[in-house]
Amino acid sequence: MRITISGPPGSGKTTACRNLSEALGLKSVVFGQIFRQMAADRGMSLVEFGALAEQDPSIDRLIDSRILEIAREHEDIILESRLSAYMLARNGIDAFKVYLSASPEVRMARVGLREGETAEQAEKATREREASEAKRYMMYYGIDITDLSVYDLVLNTDDLDPDQVLDAILKGTSRC
Repeated sequence: MRITISGPPGSGKTTACRNLSEALGLKSVVFGQIFRQMAADRGMSLVEFGALAEQDPSIDRLIDSRILEIAREHEDIILESRLSAYMLARNGIDAFKVYLSASPEVRMARVGLREGETAEQAEKATREREASEAKRYMMYYGIDITDLSVYDLVLNTDDLDPDQVLDAILKGTSRC
């Protein structure tokens, strides 16, 4: 079974992806890590690299073509990225599509903890990153990332621990 996990920064995507991979014994690919590595390779922050990606569509297209390539090659895989659900749906590739959300307060606290920043620093950088992503996805693909109609499961993680998130996703996949 192909599974996509999407959502904004700090919603719990990477943790859910890791836990789901372990529970199901499926390989997972976290495209956010690829984007981070590309930024680091250029000595750029995520915000700076996002701004570059606004000017250079080849950055997103490289990542997004890789999503499709991996999905076509593997029937049993977990793909974590903002656009994986949209890309697979647009290309007729079957998957169980999960969207994780959380309130801005919870997300910023998580991002700050992960990045070693204050909540204020995390909020500023995350808001800039989200705005850049929304702009690029609309500009390059005509995708409005606030449209959640493509997802099979939408889950707010504010009051859920990682095990509860995993349980909810597993229950959702068992209905497929």
